[in-house]
Amino acid sequence: MSERIEAVELRAALLRLRRGSGLPVVFGGLVPDGGRPLRIAELHGAVTPALRGLAVSPGNGLGGKCLALARPCAVTDYPVARHITHEYDLPVSAEGLRSVIAVPVVVRRQVRGVLYGALRDALPLGERVFDAAVAAARDVEQALAVRDEVRRLAEPAEAPGPSWEEVRRAHGELRALAPQVADPELRARLLAVCGRLETAGGRPAPVPGVALTPRETDVLAAVASGATNAAAARRLGLRPETVKGYLRSAMRKLGAHTRLEAVVAARRAGALP
Repeated sequence: MSERIEAVELRAALLRLRRGSGLPVVFGGLVPDGGRPLRIAELHGAVTPALRGLAVSPGNGLGGKCLALARPCAVTDYPVARHITHEYDLPVSAEGLRSVIAVPVVVRRQVRGVLYGALRDALPLGERVFDAAVAAARDVEQALAVRDEVRRLAEPAEAPGPSWEEVRRAHGELRALAPQVADPELRARLLAVCGRLETAGGRPAPVPGVALTPRETDVLAAVASGATNAAAARRLGLRPETVKGYLRSAMRKLGAHTRLEAVVAARRAGALP
């Protein structure tokens, strides 16, 4: 999965967590491929760089405990908490954090990241904070799971190499960009390039009877990149309800019962690269 796309999903989830919980500081990171330690990559509301890039090992500190147990963990007063280790007290204290919650991002029983939220006061974190943190983590889980599943389902039939995956990412970005171009001639040229990508590399020609509208194709391209409905709506300048409508229509035309089946069916029909 593209690290850039992962970063976008993580950033969006953290911003939703901050808005939904009212917490002044939110941060988090994803576990890279290859078993390397999680690093704090996104921070919002921080006043120092102390936490940025911090490597979190399973079992160490609050986040490490969250990684090891694969469940939400929280402390009311981090510096004196007794049920966590204190390897990260220096950067946590430098940022002035006291009450902290850590929620895992879990896909197929594997922890893929951790989202944090924090107060600079030693106050209990209520249900509103917990619910917002869990909801934000679920958003990231959905995005990661969709991309994993699309890749798994598509590879046996199409066996794309790394270069073809890059073509797919470029196609999705161009489809999202085209509606924002005011110049009709330039917009038409962009869509023509999208059409060339959709039939490049010996991919099947469009199947007769499968006629997706441009917006249905835009939505499926966003879903194929791992975007949630909310993320696709932001990317395409649409309302989430509108995205759901286009997705339902595309699924009906493709005879698909899930968004994942729709992406795979669209690719096999030549409607997506």
